[in-house]
Amino acid sequence: LVVGRAGASVTVRARRQRTVRPSSYLAAGASGTPSRWLAETDDETPPARSELLDVAECVPPADVRAALGTGEPDLAVRRRQLLLLGEDPAELVTSYYPATLARGTALTVRRKIRGGAPAVLAELGVPPRRCVDRVSARVPTQEEHRLLRLPTGLPVLRTLRVAFSADGTPVEATVMVKAGHLYELEYGFGVA
Repeated sequence: LVVGRAGASVTVRARRQRTVRPSSYLAAGASGTPSRWLAETDDETPPARSELLDVAECVPPADVRAALGTGEPDLAVRRRQLLLLGEDPAELVTSYYPATLARGTALTVRRKIRGGAPAVLAELGVPPRRCVDRVSARVPTQEEHRLLRLPTGLPVLRTLRVAFSADGTPVEATVMVKAGHLYELEYGFGVA
C-alpha cells in the first residue's frame, strides 16, 4: 500500500486488520497465566508479547484524574507497556491506579504481572466489574508515532477505559493507543 501526501509517499506493509473485543480483557487471567490480551492472541502468528516501558508514581493527565475521581495533586501509579505482535508494535497502553490503592502491591513493581493487573485488583478485593470506554481518533503524538512505527499521515485510535469495582469505585484508568488503519473495535450491548 502506498499512501501519498503532498507529493511524498510512504510504503506501508500490508497487514490484516485486527478486530479487538474490549470486553474480553476485563477479567483477570488465572493465577500464573499471562494477561488476557496475550492469552487471547496466543493462536495468532506472529505471537503476541508485551514490553514494559515504565512504572512510576505521577500526577496523571487531567482526563485520567477526572476519571479516577482524583483532583490535583493526587497521585496515581502509572504502568506503561507496548504490546507487540511478533516484532510489530500493536498498541501503546498506559494504565493508572489510585496511589492509595496501588502502593505496596505488584502494581508498583517494574516487572510484568502474571494474570495482568486485574489479578492484582482481584487480590485487593476490588476486581473490575464494569468498564466505560471513550474512543476517539486523532493525530498521534511524536512519541506514539515513534513507538508504534506509524506511517506518516495516519490517525490513531485512542481509548480511555475506566474500570469500576462492584461498588462503583473507579480502580483503573487506561489509555490505549492503536494504529487507526490496523484496528476496528467491536462492542456488544444488551437491551434493557
